[in-house]
Amino acid sequence: NLDKSSSPYLLQHTANPIWWQEWSNATVQHAVEENKPVFVSVGYATCHWCHVMAAEAFSDTATADYVNSNFISIKVDREQRPDIDQFMMDFINKQNSHGGWPLNVFLTPDLHPIFAMTYAPAVSRSSMLSFLSVLEHVFAYFKKNENAIPEFVTGEAIPQEADENSLVESLSKYYDSEYGGFGTDHKFPSHSTLLYLLYQLGISESPSIKAIVFKSLDAMHYRGLHDHLQGGIFRYCVDREWTIPHFEKMLYDQAMALWVFSMASRITGKQEYKSMALGIIRCLEESFESGGLYISAHDADTEHEEGVTYLWSYEQLRKELTLDEFRLFTASYYITAEGNFEGSNHLIRLNDNPLNEIENKLLAIRRKRKQPARDDKIISGINALVAIAMIQAGRFLDNQEYERKAEVIIDNLLNKFWDGESLGHSLYDGKLQKQTFLSDAAATLLALSMLCESDPSKRSLMNDIAAYVESFRIDGRWLESESDDFPKVFASWFDHPAPSGVSLALMGLTRAAILNGEEVSVMEYLQPFQSDFYNITTMMNNGLFHTFTTREFIPWSGLPVNSVQLRGEPETDCYMGTCRPL
Repeated sequence: NLDKSSSPYLLQHTANPIWWQEWSNATVQHAVEENKPVFVSVGYATCHWCHVMAAEAFSDTATADYVNSNFISIKVDREQRPDIDQFMMDFINKQNSHGGWPLNVFLTPDLHPIFAMTYAPAVSRSSMLSFLSVLEHVFAYFKKNENAIPEFVTGEAIPQEADENSLVESLSKYYDSEYGGFGTDHKFPSHSTLLYLLYQLGISESPSIKAIVFKSLDAMHYRGLHDHLQGGIFRYCVDREWTIPHFEKMLYDQAMALWVFSMASRITGKQEYKSMALGIIRCLEESFESGGLYISAHDADTEHEEGVTYLWSYEQLRKELTLDEFRLFTASYYITAEGNFEGSNHLIRLNDNPLNEIENKLLAIRRKRKQPARDDKIISGINALVAIAMIQAGRFLDNQEYERKAEVIIDNLLNKFWDGESLGHSLYDGKLQKQTFLSDAAATLLALSMLCESDPSKRSLMNDIAAYVESFRIDGRWLESESDDFPKVFASWFDHPAPSGVSLALMGLTRAAILNGEEVSVMEYLQPFQSDFYNITTMMNNGLFHTFTTREFIPWSGLPVNSVQLRGEPETDCYMGTCRPL
């Protein structure tokens, strides 16, 4: 029953023999009336393992017959319903200490979780049970214990406070000094962590922070996370050395990486970081922009094969390039006959030798290949993140055109999603999802607060959105969303892979207060890595950002990176508790 859905992900599952439903009060009530357990499968349109499970277990007729007879099955797009996804992810994390997608959760008819898992094959292999076997075990457990399965209650999980003086030291414990980045397994681009460290560098020189930031950014720039031909980054790398990515491209990653590399370019003066930022803008404009806003993602797979659009065999490169081009190319890229991914080469840069003509030639060839599927859904909050990143790129790369681009994005976003009282969440095929989420409102507020620095006429709208953001705070606790078909879900405080709704809200509200000439309260720092974006706002509240008050606008190229500016008199620079005349 998914054919009329406004989710590209749900539409991908219409042909499965499982009787999928969309989440609704009617579907949940049907489970109660039938006294059947509920099987909820959460994923998203560009998820590789979601595709695998759809092609295997979810297409297996024996599995489908069993689940159709004994369960009410619901498909959920995690990007359309982050509230449901967050609840289910909290449960699997408490059960298994880790989660992922597809996120498959079994619940009682009154929505008490029984068991959660990620991928399972259609046929048992080695130690992995088939999905049908899992279904049989879960159903037997439910019939035996249906009146004794406890309710699962999620609360507002606020990270613990942390000592300001130990934050960098704590982050350095996660840092991989050999290969850059954080952790020693899969390598995700830790955008919020890098931003926090860059803002620290904007305050004072630190060799230890420079080492962490430069090595991590260099790994992201030179190695496999980066799409060297078109620009932009993939979602993460599956190895410690940043060699082979999971080939999805997510809009939120492009936005956050643009902010990071633009700021790094300004602080360090490194041309390669500026080139990286410009490449991300190119990627956004060429492959994400749609009607003045930006689509959500590009798939990891091309016709069910991961990454094939982006790979090159040694022979292909020899054939497509002239001898001189091939010589130049192999002097700048690591290319081997055996390849680094299933016999082919995923491109890894050795240096920054300019090869624009050769790279554009290969990109033109690549564009003639079959392309990954796209998730054309427009999400309001992530588009606001793109606007924020464009504003920062305009300031740090000294190009006002990007800030004007951001203003157009916000205008388009408000025209399509804001009705004067609430902000819609997603738009697909002309269908607007009107459910409201803190993360959307907060990102929009933060973008408007930045635009207001250059254009004070936006202050009234900024204040309207600030009041709307405050409506998500109930008795001092932040709600991510409240709907009539699912219990209230408190907002997450975790700042990866994108900043949490809470962190975005607090930064937007802090900046709005400064622009309105209001006092801001001192904040405590929270646990590093969990709360790095939040801790940037703490820096702002605690006087570590310059507040410039001037009669006329000051070009951003003349200000420190940690600055807020507003119009007024007397003309001052307030920093670390002291205001000095300009």
